[in-house]
Amino acid sequence: MEHSGVSVLIFDLDNTLVDTAAAGKVAIQKVSELLKSKVDETKINDICGRFLHKLFEENFDPSRGQTIDDVRINHWHEALQEVEGVDPIQGLASDCYYTWKTTRLQVLALSPEVLTLLENLRSSYKLLLLTNGDSQTQREKIEVLKCEKLFSAVLVGGEHSEQKPAASIFTHCFKLLGVKPEDCIMVGDSLDTDIQGGINAGVRATVWINKKGVSPPKDSAIPDYTIPSILDLPKVLANLR
Repeated sequence: MEHSGVSVLIFDLDNTLVDTAAAGKVAIQKVSELLKSKVDETKINDICGRFLHKLFEENFDPSRGQTIDDVRINHWHEALQEVEGVDPIQGLASDCYYTWKTTRLQVLALSPEVLTLLENLRSSYKLLLLTNGDSQTQREKIEVLKCEKLFSAVLVGGEHSEQKPAASIFTHCFKLLGVKPEDCIMVGDSLDTDIQGGINAGVRATVWINKKGVSPPKDSAIPDYTIPSILDLPKVLANLR
């Protein structure tokens, strides 16, 4: 079924369909508990904060011969070394990483409400999942969420030459589903990648998930619609009819 020319909904994954940030907080707490018997407790927040900063600034290039696991174990190694001032206990960085990774994956889940929403939408639209990130990390999330069957196609940015907001990966989406940009809506939580990417690609409309209710930064991409939750998307779709 087609509504006002819109036949495809393109969704971001992290912090759009699934609360990756909340899962990350649980994972960091688990690492903090692990570190209590290994380092001075007053240093734990600093160590974890440094890891998170390195994760945020991460620029992973698989052509360098490292896996994402290698890179992130090294993030923990550097964080421990910087705070402790000496090389960490052998294996501690690896223990921190796998505790963080395993916990985050264990708590990631599509809420029943989001699952129902997607199941309802797919009866009227083609759904496409477009997520930035390296292949291993994102595929692990998709596997644990068991969500691939909900989408007509799933694209991971790290498996292509360019990621969002580059127009090229959107063009690949359009060709994959045999649609035009104006047939599609982009839904995501990032103004820099999701909304700007949708604008760059010329989609019919962009929808920003603004959970915190913040004002867009100056000179940022301007979404066509802003909603506090993915669950409010049907209201936007009704306005487009």
